[in-house]
Amino acid sequence: MPPANPWAGEVALILDGTAHTCKLTLGALAELEASLQADTLVALVGRFEAGGFSTRDVLALIVAGLRGGGWRGSARDLLCAEIEGGPVRAAEAAAELLARAFATP
Repeated sequence: MPPANPWAGEVALILDGTAHTCKLTLGALAELEASLQADTLVALVGRFEAGGFSTRDVLALIVAGLRGGGWRGSARDLLCAEIEGGPVRAAEAAAELLARAFATP
């Protein structure tokens, strides 16, 4: 798998020893909004900027990013998965996904 391209909004994440490319596509963003229910993406970005995000936010972003990168799993699949770098890397990847999805080149 080629390395993630930050200019295309991609973020690399290793699950159970396998490299994955994450990306918040329009479809992935729609899934993310649905999974957050009452929350908006603007509120989510604000929580990350303020450092007030939850593990639920991180999980939702990682699932949406993985799905945008072609992964066919679900949040339930991540409950048992080992993310290289642990929760800290997961939070970093989630923040990178948000920043890259809404950044201009």
